[in-house]
Amino acid sequence: MKMRESRVLAKLKAGGAASCLKVNLGDGQAAEIAAICGFDCLWIDQEHLAQDWSVLNSQIWAAKSRNVDVMVRVPRGSYSGYVKPLEMDAAGILVPHIMNLEEAKQVVQMTKFHPIGRRAIDGGSADGAFTNMDFQDYLKDSNEQKFVVLQIEDPEVLPDIEAIAALDGVDMLFFGPGDFSQGIGAPGEWNHPRLIEARKLVAEVANKYGKYAATSGGIDSLDSFLEMGYKFVNVGADVVGLSAYCNNLVDRFGKSVAQRVASSAINPGKPY
Repeated sequence: MKMRESRVLAKLKAGGAASCLKVNLGDGQAAEIAAICGFDCLWIDQEHLAQDWSVLNSQIWAAKSRNVDVMVRVPRGSYSGYVKPLEMDAAGILVPHIMNLEEAKQVVQMTKFHPIGRRAIDGGSADGAFTNMDFQDYLKDSNEQKFVVLQIEDPEVLPDIEAIAALDGVDMLFFGPGDFSQGIGAPGEWNHPRLIEARKLVAEVANKYGKYAATSGGIDSLDSFLEMGYKFVNVGADVVGLSAYCNNLVDRFGKSVAQRVASSAINPGKPY
């Protein structure tokens, strides 16, 4: 028995680009709707959001049922917080706020098996088919099919960026514009020269060392990201889409009612 092949890695290895949607709603059905729509990957967040392990488990199941990857952004903390999503069969993890080379090395040690790292071994969870995988195949497939993504979102890490990209076991570098903009004292200024320069640098360095470049941004900026060399792009979030849909309905409802009120004022004989 082989481990499930990562849809994202298969697409990237073939020279394509992978799409991603951030799922903030803590429900398996929200994840499945996004998966049905055809995204390659769903980004589930444990750094900022409050869903528990059982909710995360249901979201991973929902995505897998549609052959869609899940990338979990883990909170900074113990090694078990890093490996549990992988053992639940998430396709990858995103580790936020990597600040230097030493931190990157520690992540690799905790999340990759021998001969790359020293990840704690279990094999009795979903990623190992609940012990139905051959032990050696489990270790090998995990190193090959589970992607480890380091989030570059602080200016302090840039001097170490090449050394980090050169590490065996780092699969992607993910440029995070939000916190980076705050780190340079220009929060929300997406076209700030230092932010654009850093975004380009991350893509250049990742590609130079044979790693994949990842980032997030609006769909209208996708062409520019691809031009920079980014191949994995998060282009939106469920809450953004739901909010826009609801706001549009409320706005249209209000306008329709207002028009009828105005019409009845002009023609009082007509019913409202």
